[in-house]
Amino acid sequence: MNPTVAVVAQGAMGAGIGARLVERGLRVITSLAGRSERSAQRARAAGIVPVSDEEVARADYFLSIVPPSEALALARRMAAWIAPSNHKPVYVDCNACSPPTKREIGQVILAAGAPFVDASIIGAPPRAGYDGPAIYASGTDAGRVLPLADFGLMLRVIEGPVGAAAAMKMSYAGITKGLTALGAMMLLAASRGEVADGLRAELERSQPALLPWLQRSIPQMYEKAYRYVGEMEEIAEFVGEDASAGHMFRAFADFYTRLAADFAGEKKEVEALTTFFRPKP
Repeated sequence: MNPTVAVVAQGAMGAGIGARLVERGLRVITSLAGRSERSAQRARAAGIVPVSDEEVARADYFLSIVPPSEALALARRMAAWIAPSNHKPVYVDCNACSPPTKREIGQVILAAGAPFVDASIIGAPPRAGYDGPAIYASGTDAGRVLPLADFGLMLRVIEGPVGAAAAMKMSYAGITKGLTALGAMMLLAASRGEVADGLRAELERSQPALLPWLQRSIPQMYEKAYRYVGEMEEIAEFVGEDASAGHMFRAFADFYTRLAADFAGEKKEVEALTTFFRPKP
């Protein structure tokens, strides 16, 4: 029999992964407890069936795909259902958390008697014509998630304990989302300094690979900036004893907090960034 997969929650990534599994013939379920109407709409569009927490805990696989700040609370909530049950799902934490946070989440799930997989997602949500994202898995039970590769997920087991996949994600996101923040900061500074047109022309001349990357990554960031805050904070923890790096990623967290508020409100900085990339007549 095909496995039943629980996916919590229904952000763009969770809904996309759930939809791909549904397309490949799996029954995918979720809990909408505490989620928004938008999450419910995404679940319906993806063919994901809302059920109770108790039923979610009886799935064969449980994929946790939530903002980093919610990951531990979700694990504790599900552990309360998993612990007294004879059925133990493979709990796959796919969140952008630091290795220490992943180990703490793993301890909660292992104490409830379920196998735990540290996973990290690198890439955009699934879509037609795109095989990704890549999902890295580590820990003693990492191999137990590989059967899901038969249903459209790009899974890669890496050597190492719980925390290794998290370290991969922290390192990769620190580069990509850190560069997005740095780029946005300097484009805004150029706009305030009234040299935006000149900077764009110079980037077109001397950085022909960088400008298209910024033009793609920065606008895609606006509606997700609030999610990046927790990720930057987790990366600040990950870099550990490197105080300079820690200060830098905490500053990026502050920046994304500000951009998220601007996107939800007056959109002054968002408009300045959009204007920078707008083709000139």
